[in-house]
Amino acid sequence: MTFQNKRLVGIMLALLLLVPVIAKFPWSPIDFITAGVLLLGTGLLCELVLRKVRKIEYRIAICGAILVALFLVWAELAVGLFGTPFAGS
Repeated sequence: MTFQNKRLVGIMLALLLLVPVIAKFPWSPIDFITAGVLLLGTGLLCELVLRKVRKIEYRIAICGAILVALFLVWAELAVGLFGTPFAGS
C-alpha cells in the first residue's frame, strides 16, 4: 500500500466518525473511540484477508463474515440486540 492510500483511509475514517457530530448524536468520547477501533480493526482484518488469501471465493466469504461480525457488534453496542451487559440504551 502506498502512502497516498494510507492517507485516504485515514481521511475516510475521520469523515465517517464526523457523521454523528453533524447529526448531533449524543456520543461521548468513548463512543467515538469505540467506533474508530471497530472500523479500523475491521478494515485492517479485511486488508489482511485480501493480502493473504488467494482464492476469490474465500476472500469474499471471510470478508463477508468480518463485516457481519462488525454489524452485530455495532448493533449490540447501539441498541442491545442480544441483551448483553455491553448493550446500549
